[in-house]
Parts: sequence; C-alpha cells; structure tokens
Amino acid sequence: MNLTEYIQQVSREDFGKEFRHQAHWNRRLKTTGGRFFPKDGHLDFNPRYYEADKDLFRKIVRHELCHYHLYFEQKGYRHKDRDFKELLQAVDGVRYAPQLASPAQTPYLYRCQQCGQVYPRKRRVNTANYRCGKCRGFLTVVDERNQSLG
Repeated sequence: MNLTEYIQQVSREDFGKEFRHQAHWNRRLKTTGGRFFPKDGHLDFNPRYYEADKDLFRKIVRHELCHYHLYFEQKGYRHKDRDFKELLQAVDGVRYAPQLASPAQTPYLYRCQQCGQVYPRKRRVNTANYRCGKCRGFLTVVDERNQSLG
C-alpha cells in the first residue's frame, strides 16, 4: 500500500480537500498513532495501528489531517483549540489513539523461596546479590510456565 496515496484518498473523501505533502511510516512511534510536522507539512504514522485495526487507523489519519488542514488554513490546529475539536468531531476522528496490546513487558520473573513474593522485572537480576524485600529470603528465577529454573 502506498501510504501517501491512501492519505490523499482519505483527505478527498472525508475533508473534500487535497493533501499535497508526503506521508511516511515511522516504526519508532511507540505511544502515538501519528504525527504532523508543521515545518514541512509531512505526516508520520505508526504502522502497528494499521496492522492491528484498519478502521481505527483511518480515524487516526483523520485526526492528523485535521491538524494538517487547519494549520494551512491558519486556524487553530492544536489539540486545545476549538477549531480542531469541532473538525475532529465532524469527520469522526479519534481524540487519542488507544494503547495497543504490547508483548510481555516483564520477561523476567523472580519468586522468593521463603514467602513466595513475585518480582516481575524488565532486566535480569543477580540472585546472588539481591534478596526479597519482604522477608529477606533468596530469589529464584521463574519462567513463563511457572517452572523453577534455578
């Protein structure tokens, strides 16, 4: 799919206006669906939203096009502006992109041998140097199937 052509189509169908700049995929976007750059007029979009839900992605495109068209019409294009809020509601865009389901954020799981307290962690912990904060017991590594590894 050519993203710029898709954005031009959405702009014509939903706004009745032309989109004259470029649109790009940006995998580095983590918590947002898209971004508008007033300096040069281009748009960036998170491809994960397109892969997850095409209808939601179209609403995100409408949101960014609201910024785009209002900016070039010299109207209020920021989230707090009345012009933006009214146009967004008129074209049925989303105000905020919902959070996508992400892969496991805590790949390491540790359990106290004495009290059973569980410690999910993003980074490895040296179990020889760290103890349970509740009872000072020793920690063991636990995998996803809750089987002890050591």
